Amino acid sequence: MAFSSPAFVFAFLPIVFLLHCVIRNQKCKNALLIAASLLFYSAGSLVHLPLLLAVAAVNFLAGLLFQRRALHKRLVLILTLLLNLGALVVFKYLDFFTDSVNSLFGLSIPLAGLALPIGISFFTFQGLSYTLDVYRDEESGTRSFWELLLYISFFPQLIAGPIVKYHDVAGQIRSRSASAQDMAEGCRRFIVGLSKKLLLADILAVAVDAVYAEGALGDARLSLIAGVCYAMQIYFDFSGYSDMAIGMGRMFGFHFLENFDHPYTASTIREFWRRWHISLSSWFREYLYIPLGGNRRGTARTCLNVMLVFFLTGLWHGASWTFVLWGIWHGVWSVLERVTPLNKLSGTVIGRIYTLILVVLGFMLFRADSIGQALSMIGSLFTGYGASLDATLLLREVMTWKVVAAAAVGLLLCTGLQRRLTVWATGKPPMQAAAYVSALALFALCLLRLASASFNPFIYFQF
Repeated sequence: MAFSSPAFVFAFLPIVFLLHCVIRNQKCKNALLIAASLLFYSAGSLVHLPLLLAVAAVNFLAGLLFQRRALHKRLVLILTLLLNLGALVVFKYLDFFTDSVNSLFGLSIPLAGLALPIGISFFTFQGLSYTLDVYRDEESGTRSFWELLLYISFFPQLIAGPIVKYHDVAGQIRSRSASAQDMAEGCRRFIVGLSKKLLLADILAVAVDAVYAEGALGDARLSLIAGVCYAMQIYFDFSGYSDMAIGMGRMFGFHFLENFDHPYTASTIREFWRRWHISLSSWFREYLYIPLGGNRRGTARTCLNVMLVFFLTGLWHGASWTFVLWGIWHGVWSVLERVTPLNKLSGTVIGRIYTLILVVLGFMLFRADSIGQALSMIGSLFTGYGASLDATLLLREVMTWKVVAAAAVGLLLCTGLQRRLTVWATGKPPMQAAAYVSALALFALCLLRLASASFNPFIYFQF
């Protein structure tokens, strides 16, 4: 059940929200959200519901043992990490590793063919962050399984984040309130996210999918359009999901941290990752990069740590070598910015152009179904200057007025226009009222889009 589906927008969310408003007792509110979250997950992956519950139970028991200062604390931590990562490896990477071994050694080991549980990369990382935090500080945990289950399974951020740390929401799980302004702001934020998904990302996807299906036909124009449009598509798709998650959280009294901060205004790759998928970047920095030594053990070790983090970041995104190479691509440029004068581009116009080029090229690799397709698409950018009839016809087919309009609006929003308008409108009642009226207009457009377009799942659902 996607946030952008009619069943969610018109039935699930309104019913759960109204019940949450009516119920006064905090424990009953939490019970409602747990039941709703498990129902939400079951609607998309009922067979994997026991796995979600098992992840919550394993991390809760580990945290309980840490709080009781059990013996062999380190052994408990290792076993918990193995169980969490083991589930991730088996369900997400087993066939990928098997297929890689088969290709490398000419073997024919049968693939397991296990279905990928939706959201497994997100809820396992939340479970891991809880265990690691309680291992470091016993007082940061909970003795209530239901509180931890709500933290891990809360439906707004269950499937595709943002990745939330328990200590950031523990107090809100135990005691929270949502004012009328919180509900209104949360609803408006949800509509903004829904609009990003339906009115920008899904429309841009039409052009991207059509070009990638044909491999750009060796045409630089098509390759450029696909690359730029996909960079906007994935941004509006994922940031739209985060907006909806943050908005719904606020409607229920939760305040989640931001997950995006206009990443396409960055002037270095390192700055890009401080603005893109902030919760994942923070997770890897806090639980991997810093424990490995961070930048405290010399330049060589720092570069090695950076490359390892980006290798795992790419692998986290998917069981494919295209994702791994995408991570390595960002890692290489992050290292170069540390050891070469590239860091002097920070804050400059040239730096922004340089970063955008690298990010778009990286996303062309990210979107490709294979390394061969990625090389073909990227190669067309530099060699595809002899326009063929087929390429010209495809160009006319994909560049509809909807795609052109979505691309134009998307480019404006990517420059930080939305942030500047928000800052300008802050503290100005007429502008605040206009923002809500605009949100209603956007919602009306979203309803028209829902009625006329086919369902298109969020990109990050596959991770």
